[in-house]
Amino acid sequence: MVIVIILIASRRPPSLTGAVALGLVLGGALGNLTDRLIRGPGFSGEVVDFLDFRVWPVFNVADSCIVIGAAFLLLTGARGPHAETESTG
Repeated sequence: MVIVIILIASRRPPSLTGAVALGLVLGGALGNLTDRLIRGPGFSGEVVDFLDFRVWPVFNVADSCIVIGAAFLLLTGARGPHAETESTG
């Protein structure tokens, strides 16, 4: 469901940062979905978390993309819908 919503939202992204953010979240969601499909029957497979720095929870690249993309979306929303198109001069 999240993937469908992201695909719909990406048809008219609010800005370049918004487009990059949606791409990161979409890539992360598809990566985790692929992991679930490959590693078990149906959607019951496990997502493999392989990055362990011993000072933070264990995670994977897809998780990182989702978190960074969500942060970009929050920043884009906080700055306003057309912040990137405004000129400085």
